[in-house]
Amino acid sequence: MDDERLNRVFSALADPTRRDLVARLATRDATVGELAAPYDISLQAVSKHLKVLEDSGLVTRSREAQRRPVHLEAEVFDLMTKWIERYRQEAEARYRRLDALLDELAEQEDPAGQTTAPPLRDEDAS
Repeated sequence: MDDERLNRVFSALADPTRRDLVARLATRDATVGELAAPYDISLQAVSKHLKVLEDSGLVTRSREAQRRPVHLEAEVFDLMTKWIERYRQEAEARYRRLDALLDELAEQEDPAGQTTAPPLRDEDAS
């Protein structure tokens, strides 16, 4: 279920207008009219963008008397952060292995500047 939700979230954030709406909602809740004001698009278009964000779980709408503010759901960012962090850690581990291999190769350089590299081990190839 998390994979499906992540797909919807990243898909929703693929659009620059929706990313801008999210950035603006990070500072405060706002109505559709308030969110639409800086854009040269219709209220309907902004509403459609908000519907995509709502379907992904990034925003919710509530009712306060006559006002219907849109609210950013911050816990969705926790899900995204966990996903990104997992791959960041894997990438860093690969860079550490590459650094270690390069250090090993540098230590094996002969005085003429020629490298005599040992054959790669299976774990070095990944």
